[in-house]
Amino acid sequence: MPDQEQGALFPNTSLPDEFAGYRGPTACTAAGITYRQLDYWARTDLVVPTVRGASGSGSQRLYSFKDILVLKVVKRLLDTGVSLQNIRVAVEHLRARGVDDLAGVTLFSDGTTVYECTSPEEIVDLLQGGQGVFGIAVGGTMREVTGSLAKFPVERVEGDRVVPVTQDELSQRRQARTAG
Repeated sequence: MPDQEQGALFPNTSLPDEFAGYRGPTACTAAGITYRQLDYWARTDLVVPTVRGASGSGSQRLYSFKDILVLKVVKRLLDTGVSLQNIRVAVEHLRARGVDDLAGVTLFSDGTTVYECTSPEEIVDLLQGGQGVFGIAVGGTMREVTGSLAKFPVERVEGDRVVPVTQDELSQRRQARTAG
């Protein structure tokens, strides 16, 4: 069930293939988290891998681009001092609200509470409180994640097997540009 909820956060078809995934170490590198954090968040259903979950000892989880974006946002909220409990509430709120396009959302935090702002008016109202806040533009985070994943291999689940995804010409150019 969390897989479906998480997927509802990002129905944008311009995002990478939702069935292509990245292994845990790649997800950690792209999101800037430790493997221990990744494992804990998966086991507690904060951010679950939607391409392929763990199915016993030695199985490889595969995280989609969307999953890694959520991981990066969670990490940034943690960095501002927001508790994991409040982050969980914020992520669940976004899922329940059915946000169609997170690229237009900016998340703000005062270190305790997380606020979702989708218009300049909401941002002004929040800032007029006089309290210091930290903002996360989800669209900018999407671009960062795209850039950091360009150099890593992508895999796809076919039946019980995990197979490498061959890159198209655009992906090869993007990878060459980031390497040089």
